[in-house]
Parts: sequence; C-alpha cells; structure tokens
Amino acid sequence: MDRDAGDRLAAAAPEVWSGVRANRDFLRRAVRYVVDSGIRQILDIGTGLPSSPNVHEIARELAPDVRVAYVDNDPIVNTYANVLLRGSAATSIALADLRDPRAILDHPEVRQVIDFDRPVAVLLVAIVHFLTEAERPERVVATLRDALPAGSFLVLSHATGDFADRSAASAVYDDATATLSLRSRDRIERLFDGFTLVEPGLVEVPFWRPDAPPPTGPGEIGYYGGVARKTG
Repeated sequence: MDRDAGDRLAAAAPEVWSGVRANRDFLRRAVRYVVDSGIRQILDIGTGLPSSPNVHEIARELAPDVRVAYVDNDPIVNTYANVLLRGSAATSIALADLRDPRAILDHPEVRQVIDFDRPVAVLLVAIVHFLTEAERPERVVATLRDALPAGSFLVLSHATGDFADRSAASAVYDDATATLSLRSRDRIERLFDGFTLVEPGLVEVPFWRPDAPPPTGPGEIGYYGGVARKTG
C-alpha cells in the first residue's frame, strides 16, 4: 500500500483501520486452518512491512517445517524483510508485483522455498482490490491457480462497498501508486473460480471461523474473505 496514501486514508476514513485489524485476524485464522489441513508451503503476496506475528511465525507454531515465501513490490519492504529473515533457509522475500503473476511464480527467491509440485497456500489478503479492472484480476488469480497442484489453497480478502459508502477511502487512492477498486460479493466470489470455498464460504472477515465472538455487527468492516481449496 502506498504509504502516503495510507496516511491520508487514516485522516479521511479512520474506521478503515478496524478493517486492517480484522484482516490481520482473518489472516491468522486462515493460516492456522491451512496448516492444520496439511499445508507446509505458503506464498504470501503483498505482505507489506512485517509485523509480528508474521505468517511464518503463525504457521510454525503448528508445524515447524512450514516454508514461506513473501512477495511485495515495495523495495523498502524487501530490504526490511531481508534483514528480518536473514539466515532462514525456509523463508524468503521476493521483490515482485502481483500484476505480473508469472514473474512471481518464476522468481528465484520464491522457487528457493516453494515446490509447485506439492500443495501450496497462496495468500492474497487485502491486495487484489489494488488491481484495476484493466489489470484483469481474474486473469491474475487464474495464473496463480493454474500453477498450483490439487490440494492447494487460496486465502483471499477484498474491500467492498456493499455495506456502506466507502467513497472517501477509495478517493484517497485516486492519485496514489495503486488505486482502490471496491467490488461486490458476487464479483469477489468470481476470483475463486477453479477453487472450492470451505465453510463458511465468502463472508465478512470477522465472521470467517471466528475464535472469539466477532466484535462488530454485520457490515461494519467492509471486507469479504474466504479460503478455498483446489480439488482438481
């Protein structure tokens, strides 16, 4: 996320930070779910600046042998993460952009830890809404999907305007390095084509397998999330 845009977003729409926290909680629960389901490789695209607990920390609480490749298009994130991950042969960071999924799949830092002949969990948490329609988000996700063997997972969350007027948040990104494209539930569900959503399906992120009573009522967060498995 463009850092200057993030600062302006905090001023224009401070409620968005509830969504940021809800996405982090969703990420934690989803990572635990896929590892519990047998996944030992995770590709986290759009990781952002690392904040503990990181994906590899969450995953390795359950299975110490989980391998994690982080991907981000921000050189500062790349530099910071390289320092943090130094010395770990089972964790890497790649400087690459979701708009070019083939480059991510072929990146040597990704290939160093991910074997695409074995199931992988791909994390696209709060990142696909930065793709415009012209950048064809379905094509991007399909390229990643087609590289995955059966038994792999897609973990995805996405901002929506279904419940409230989010125009103030969206407008902040009009002149940023990435625009914010709010999409409907039906539109987001299309990103899971070729996967089978696990229960409870595509829902608001606080209501995806909560491990505590959700702190908000329906419609307050503005993000959908889901976890889906590739079965064929």
